[in-house]
Amino acid sequence: MLTDINNVPIDEALKKDGYVIVDNLITEEQLPKLKDACERVINKARNGEWKHRRLVGTQFPPWTEGDDVWGVQHLLHPDLKETAFMEWYGSEALLAAVSQLLHTKRDDLQFGKGKQDEGVDRITQRHSADCLELFNLLINPQEHDFDLTWHRDAVPAETAQDKEEELLAIPHYGTQWNTALYEDDCLYVVPNSHRRVRTPEERDITINDPKSHNMPGQLRVALKPGQTVFYDNNILHRAAYFSSKKRATLHASMGTIEGGHHRAKTVFQHGLDWMNTDAFKASLPDSLKTPFDNTQAMAARAGLDKLETKPIH
Repeated sequence: MLTDINNVPIDEALKKDGYVIVDNLITEEQLPKLKDACERVINKARNGEWKHRRLVGTQFPPWTEGDDVWGVQHLLHPDLKETAFMEWYGSEALLAAVSQLLHTKRDDLQFGKGKQDEGVDRITQRHSADCLELFNLLINPQEHDFDLTWHRDAVPAETAQDKEEELLAIPHYGTQWNTALYEDDCLYVVPNSHRRVRTPEERDITINDPKSHNMPGQLRVALKPGQTVFYDNNILHRAAYFSSKKRATLHASMGTIEGGHHRAKTVFQHGLDWMNTDAFKASLPDSLKTPFDNTQAMAARAGLDKLETKPIH
């Protein structure tokens, strides 16, 4: 049973507060390897050698404008040749934490995360998919500070209250997390906001002043190097990126087969056909072979054997 920094079981803390901070999901041996790998991929993204990157000025894909990078996509891609990321994504400590948070068996894990989107309108699907990723890197831009808006990943800001309540009741079938390699205080959350509709003031801010620095009840999440924050994708949250402070934070997700194949279109609209290559399959540690098989089975049931689909509009 894994506990958080306050010695509370991590699944209990996440359910209660909507976020949980955990120590020791990166070993002393893994930390320098991950830092070195991050430096290499950051350099590739900033010099344009790696095109899968997030650019300042745009919160959601496609990222096509500008050249000041705030994120690097597809860290597990075999063309990057960075085995440290795969080794950590399949590490015992991380998989144990994910299994506990999802209350699932190890053999039922699956790449990516999401919510069962059956019956959810296409606008909501697209908003959720924009925030849904497999394994990426969040970094400091070099030239501009950049604020993301207050949002919930699966509930657009304009959602009516009755619809918001309906969406919040849909079960989770995955989890997402940020793991800091350096000190990181970029994430802001409103604790306990993940299971209730927004207050009138929260609703007004998310619609009319979404980059507000004065959200009632906001908490700035401070992570030490090596710490991880798991958070419910329906918690009210935003992030602030500062060009003056070095950042390299691993942003990843994992799900469970209990969600069925309904979320396949949101997972695979990011173009994950590279996971079908022999090079990728050869890079998988034994601990990730079953989760990958589960991912392929989800794609097959959804008729998406190529692990890619058109973006949801």
